[in-house]
Amino acid sequence: MAVAPPQGPAPAVVAAVDEIMRTYRSLPPPPSIEEVEAAEAVIRGADAEEQARLDELARQEKPSELPDELFFVLQEVRRGAVRLLAAEQRAEALRVVDLDERFQVLGELIQRASRLVSPDGDGGGGMEVEKVPPVALGIRVAGGRTEKKVSLGGGASLARVEEEEEESAAFQDVPKALLRTSSLESGLPSVYADGEPQKFSLIKVAGVIETAAKSETRVLDLRGKLMDQIEWLPTSLGKLTNITELDLSENQIMALPTTIASLKFLTKLDIHSNKLINLPDNFGELSSLTDLDLHANSLKSLPPSFGNLTALVNLDLSSNRFTALPDTLGNLTKLRKLDVETNELEELPYTIGSCTSLVELRLDFNQIRALPEAVGKLESLEIITLHYNRIKGLPTTMASLVKLRELDVSFNELGTIPESLCFATSLVKLNVSNNFADLTALPKSIGNLELLEELDISNDQIRILPESFRFLSNLRWFRADETPLEVPPKNVAKLGAQAVVQYMADLVEPKEVIHQSIERKGFWYWLCSLFQPRRNGETSVSITVPAAILPMQSRIVIKLCKSQEGRGRCSFEFFLELWIQEVLVLPPKLLVDSKRWAFSS
Repeated sequence: MAVAPPQGPAPAVVAAVDEIMRTYRSLPPPPSIEEVEAAEAVIRGADAEEQARLDELARQEKPSELPDELFFVLQEVRRGAVRLLAAEQRAEALRVVDLDERFQVLGELIQRASRLVSPDGDGGGGMEVEKVPPVALGIRVAGGRTEKKVSLGGGASLARVEEEEEESAAFQDVPKALLRTSSLESGLPSVYADGEPQKFSLIKVAGVIETAAKSETRVLDLRGKLMDQIEWLPTSLGKLTNITELDLSENQIMALPTTIASLKFLTKLDIHSNKLINLPDNFGELSSLTDLDLHANSLKSLPPSFGNLTALVNLDLSSNRFTALPDTLGNLTKLRKLDVETNELEELPYTIGSCTSLVELRLDFNQIRALPEAVGKLESLEIITLHYNRIKGLPTTMASLVKLRELDVSFNELGTIPESLCFATSLVKLNVSNNFADLTALPKSIGNLELLEELDISNDQIRILPESFRFLSNLRWFRADETPLEVPPKNVAKLGAQAVVQYMADLVEPKEVIHQSIERKGFWYWLCSLFQPRRNGETSVSITVPAAILPMQSRIVIKLCKSQEGRGRCSFEFFLELWIQEVLVLPPKLLVDSKRWAFSS
């Protein structure tokens, strides 16, 4: 029995298939799975943010001087603004979700048509068509996950193809001619694009996060790439579990999602120049974090868990609104650089002494009145800057800072510099300028700082440099602008650092010779010399005496008489009488400058 050859599809069937395919080609591309997931994340985030802000408004109390009705109107305006902003943030995401739902319906119809015209279908048309995956139609395959390879802007792949075996069978049911490219490829700029980046909307940020998560991206740079209206990040940020570096700086972010704590491999986080007012309570769970930049935000405090960031090496908290730092800061034992300049700090926690790895400490532009004694435990410290504070004195424990190379205490209220600072013999730069009327002297043992190269005492009240200044042989830069120096004279100070050092050396050398000569001749030679006749016209006697004869800490006024018979002479008896009066009877009044006494008539 002869078998009848298979008949081709009826003309009406062919025409119907052609129309279905033409209609599909005329439609915009369907959203990808990544876009849909991003949109859903945005909607969830917008809902949560809206509710949080409404709750915050509900907790606000009416000021006593504000009328009830006016306060009610004000609150309604605030609520309306919150709802409007949330609706704006949800709008694009809702459009994507709605578009996805419509493509779902259309995709099911096309699959149905494909079955009807297939040789094994019930339509009996026997029409052969090519098959394509249902993902092209936005169709979700039940029981598995379909992920399509997409790219951002420049074509860099940001998602892997992951296909379940059960999906591969379903791929045979859709005509290959209906395959369309995801709109993510043409609509989302590259995260790593060169040049001026295109600003991302919230849904595109969420799309980047979804795509980066699937591609196991290690580094994500969103610096300055978020639209100004974006004040928060979607909760899907927590999907970036493999990321090691995240840059969110130079945007307008006000809050981070709590899901950021899921980024267990994150080592570098840069959020500078945003509008953060707080950090999530679980922020301390970022246990791998080594570099954290939070400068130029509006932070006033750190969460209690912050002390758990024990891997931190570099921490920048500058240009915020901190009035105090938590005691848990002492847990950061690996910290090498701490920058908290331009805040409102009045003190440092005593636990700062536990940060024994600290090399650089910047505290400029605060309201700090004193450093804790515990700062002396920072034996690795090399740089400490404190200009524009209210420091009145430095702790004596700074003598332990044997590696200290740079100290800036300018623009403070410093009255004295402890002699113990001169044990920090590694010091190379010292700036004590602009302490104005408060600072009147340098430590007498400043000559111990033999490695000192730069010294600034401008706008202080220092008049005489210590004699040990002559030992600063490495000094290359010396500045004393507007300081009323007398020793050395200002004209010498203008000649440069080494000219000052040489002047002090020349000044001290003759006195040392006299000092040694008097020490050899003894006390009685010195005492008798007080009563030798003076040349006519002399009204004063200037004698250098050894320190052992009269201690520096004593204070006696030695009065020499001036008679009509002879100037500059007085009897030994009169001297003894004065000595007994001043030493044994009257309070001590010795006026001594170093080892030099002035005896005036």
